[in-house]
Amino acid sequence: MPHVNATEQPQINLDPLPTVETARKLGVLPDEFERIIAILGRQPNFTELSIFSVMWSEHCSYKNSIVWLKTLPRDSERMLAKAGEENAGLVDIGDGLACSFKIESHNHPSALEPYQGAATGVGGINRDIFTMGARPIAQLNSLRFGDLTLPKTRRLLRGVVKGIGDYGNAFGIPTVGGEIYFDECYNTNPLVNAFSAGIVEVGKVAKATSYGVGNPVFIVGSATGKDGIHGATFASEDITAASTDKLPAVQVGDPFMEKLLLEATLEIIATGYVIGIQDMGAAGIICSTSEMSAKGEHGMIIDLDKVPTRQTNMAPFEILLSESQERMLVVIEKGKEGIIQGIFDKWDLHCAQIGEVTDTQRLHFYRYGQLVADVPAHDLVLGGGAPQYRRDYKEPAYINEFRKFQIASVPDVPAAELSAVATHLLSHPNICSRQWVYQQYDSMVGTSNRSTNAPSDAAVVRVKGAGIPKSEKSIVITVDCNSRYVNANPYVGAQIAVAEAARNIVCTGGEPLAVTNNLNFGNPYVPEVYWHFVEAVKGMGEACRRFETPVTGGNVSFYNQSSDDGPVFPTPTIGMLGLMENPDNRMTLNFRPAGGDLIYLIGSPQNDIASSEYLYSYRKVKASPAPAFDIEQELAVQATVKQLITKKLIASAHDISDGGLFVAVAESAMAGNTGFAITTDGDYRTDAYLFGESQSRVVVSVAAEQQSAFEQFMERTHIAYSQIGNVTPADFVVNGQTVLTSAEAAPLYNNALGKIMA
Repeated sequence: MPHVNATEQPQINLDPLPTVETARKLGVLPDEFERIIAILGRQPNFTELSIFSVMWSEHCSYKNSIVWLKTLPRDSERMLAKAGEENAGLVDIGDGLACSFKIESHNHPSALEPYQGAATGVGGINRDIFTMGARPIAQLNSLRFGDLTLPKTRRLLRGVVKGIGDYGNAFGIPTVGGEIYFDECYNTNPLVNAFSAGIVEVGKVAKATSYGVGNPVFIVGSATGKDGIHGATFASEDITAASTDKLPAVQVGDPFMEKLLLEATLEIIATGYVIGIQDMGAAGIICSTSEMSAKGEHGMIIDLDKVPTRQTNMAPFEILLSESQERMLVVIEKGKEGIIQGIFDKWDLHCAQIGEVTDTQRLHFYRYGQLVADVPAHDLVLGGGAPQYRRDYKEPAYINEFRKFQIASVPDVPAAELSAVATHLLSHPNICSRQWVYQQYDSMVGTSNRSTNAPSDAAVVRVKGAGIPKSEKSIVITVDCNSRYVNANPYVGAQIAVAEAARNIVCTGGEPLAVTNNLNFGNPYVPEVYWHFVEAVKGMGEACRRFETPVTGGNVSFYNQSSDDGPVFPTPTIGMLGLMENPDNRMTLNFRPAGGDLIYLIGSPQNDIASSEYLYSYRKVKASPAPAFDIEQELAVQATVKQLITKKLIASAHDISDGGLFVAVAESAMAGNTGFAITTDGDYRTDAYLFGESQSRVVVSVAAEQQSAFEQFMERTHIAYSQIGNVTPADFVVNGQTVLTSAEAAPLYNNALGKIMA
């Protein structure tokens, strides 16, 4: 750095230079090592090799996924930021407001240290939102764990839930919903996907860029320590028995520090003096400096001696690669340093100028007055010089076996067995109430959550907060993916994930707008795993085009795989944003307690039990295709439900998904403290009608006085519908038989997960 003075500290020895074997240990392939030499025109030193190792890791460069991600639809009139180019997606929601939202994984850290792994996942995703200038207003999470009978799984679940709860509660952002599934494929690799959404005025959005020669570069927030070093590389390899040796790659979070950082960040953005700002997540300082410089087509000169550190004698690569939490890189207008410093002093946070912007398009890092790394920013980043691969892929052999499933091979459920199936499903960890989980989360902080006392298929959060113009509109948000479906057919399963997310928003009274995704898969170098990924991206892309919900960005998490368990089920989690302009359109899933309302099924039943929870866990048949799904039928059903809600013709709406029609009706009854009496259709098998999970179906309740208007409307739509029963004061009755009493059902459903965890 031109103005750096050498100190009395010893000079850093850059010899011996790293070898191909050193590169391999850092996750750099031999041909990539040769490419680095060609880029630099010389052999890299260890610091420079470490820089390339994290920036070219899968976690940062998306080198094995970007060619397919580019095929996803990414444009609409509402999109205000190009997918992947800012800290988070940004969608216009009208009235001069925009919603910033994103989902990201913290899978590997949570597998090793579940509490901090999950907590820092929450912290990181919220920083992505407020670095856009948006104030976070809601959080969701999508979680996957292994067999709950295993003590290890229960330990991981406890740690993750407590980490999410402690961080989110202290940070002061409500956790308003989510999903959680269990399967033995996740025994070694749990999935922890965190979603956050925030609101910003359209003209006040901050960018992740850097430009203006001489503009100062600041690091703000927490001090830098040795936690999280090579975390990006760690996230780009399989979990093994040796992974516990990499606990330093797991970051440590501080939600109270993050709350201060939130307020200080929004305050400095409001000054108008911020050129660019980026969260320091994966790969820390090197990621922020390189991505911001590459985007702005400038360079930086950085003095690592000026970085506030928690440990003494940190090596250059340790400072550059540290993933210590609650830190930002900020570039501001020259001459405004005192204003920015004053704001961070007020909030009692570190604010250190560590460098300045140059016109070199290179990054020059100094330590003790000595140049320790000289690298071109463009060649480090996604879309620049980072490698991009199109891997070989092939269909796994098991897929053909799944296709061979015949429903006739499974006996239909007799009337005498209905109670046993109902008991099994309502108490199953994949279906039962998540009360044990969500009671550990603060869902009401901020008083924006409209869902706490009125359950619905998606979360409804009013658009309000400090500095946000008064508005009656709400965002409607959900996370969805049934990975069992995706494992059976990744193309169809990914389409269903998008369709169910949209269906949940529609059944809540919202209009689907856009998607963020978290693509969780195994090792991309395994052709069968990569086939899962390619097919899922194709299916997701087709569904997003049909639903007009472009992909704003997201996250790819590969290497969720172990030698013991193999890859996890392919899990392309969909986080969807919807909008509710009028609060009068708010629709809930609960039956009205007075009883007497009529229960209708909208959509066509199918003689289909494929990949249902009933078939998989009750009948113990693991090999079957994805459930029946027709995207045109799905679109038509959703359009019909939208109109039913706006015309005020229904009293409740609940989509049919896990557990089938019976579980959907039971959930609506329990939410309303009612019972029901329904009758199956003799044209279909009883188990398929009640427990099959064929898509594009919704259960609605209709007041008796609205029956005629409802049926007249449905006749005009040409969508299949049928009256299947009535809301009753109590008990669950099917074909005249009491399957469960209300006194049995509610405790069974509400307490099942808590009993297991106890």
